[in-house]
Amino acid sequence: MLRTYTCIICPNGCEITAKLENGEICDIEGALCPRGKEYVTQELTDPRRNIATSVLLEGGQLPLVSVRLSGPIPKDRIFDVMNAIRPLRLKAPVHVGQVALPNVLGLGVDVLVTKEVAAL
Repeated sequence: MLRTYTCIICPNGCEITAKLENGEICDIEGALCPRGKEYVTQELTDPRRNIATSVLLEGGQLPLVSVRLSGPIPKDRIFDVMNAIRPLRLKAPVHVGQVALPNVLGLGVDVLVTKEVAAL
């Protein structure tokens, strides 16, 4: 079976083809740099994603503040992590890099504030 990916790691945007037999990677072609091969291998063996969203902010100049994860998580845990983030309520002021939720679900990543918002 052949699977085709467009690499998102560098600006080249390589079209990479992976050949699979019995669920095993046999060959990867089309990557112009080694990072493309690593990207496709990870996509096939352990797909991961990062999340960016927003949470409610009390007493701030804005009603919401943007947050993101400090690193990627397994793709199949996205909805679990979003369910853990959804009830968060922060109090202003908040600062870029502030940890809003440490070690979310024991995955080794933190939920971090990505915007400065002053208090009213």
